[in-house]
Amino acid sequence: MALIQTNKDLISKGIKEFNVLLNQQVFTDPAVSEEAMVTVVNDWVSFYINYYKKQMSGEQEEQDKALQEFRQELDTLSASFLDKYRNFLKSS
Repeated sequence: MALIQTNKDLISKGIKEFNVLLNQQVFTDPAVSEEAMVTVVNDWVSFYINYYKKQMSGEQEEQDKALQEFRQELDTLSASFLDKYRNFLKSS
């Protein structure tokens, strides 16, 4: 089942906003622990999922599929961000 355009647009908007949030982060000393940063990033993902969940349209199955795709995209962006953060911690 293909996602309806409204949900595709919401996912695209959410991904762009999440990317902006990640790109605004400045790593400084003293750094928070890796575990703390993972918690923060997971909280951000949950916030974005919950925010956009309310705006999804279509049948429940369509909404669930859109949210699953959105979560996968946010998880991918998060993993990349956390890799950068781990490298920052190693270099500090």
